[in-house]
Amino acid sequence: MANQPRLIALDEDDLAVISAHVQEASVRIGDIIWRQSEKRLVAGMRRLDWDHALSGPPAARRLITALRFDRVLACKSRNLDMDKPDLTLDLLGLEFHPGKKPGGSVLLMFAGGGALRLDVECIECELADLGEDHLGAVGEGEPGSDIAADTDV
Repeated sequence: MANQPRLIALDEDDLAVISAHVQEASVRIGDIIWRQSEKRLVAGMRRLDWDHALSGPPAARRLITALRFDRVLACKSRNLDMDKPDLTLDLLGLEFHPGKKPGGSVLLMFAGGGALRLDVECIECELADLGEDHLGAVGEGEPGSDIAADTDV
């Protein structure tokens, strides 16, 4: 995989760009790491490579990606069972709700009504692609999802 640029968000407009890149990403509960003493939340995910998909090739591919938020004061979940590390969530997107400038809350919204709310001093977010997902299962509705589990490919 070519050297992927990292995306950095320092304001609401930048965060909207990252939100577009993580739309429909698969996130395991066990891959969400809240490091309170470091004021950091990191979430590992499998995301669609939207740049690749929009450039013309017909087959969708997923990337292994890390999403990191720094300067996080608090992390709260709603309608998520954080005690089930193997549970996979579908990330719908990110929203920023301003509070006392430059802070506010970043909302990670998941299908089914689940959410993580990060109270932040300011927006400081990085999206880093780590490589192609060659081992992960193809998601339902994606190319190849109709292949039976015991089929030799």
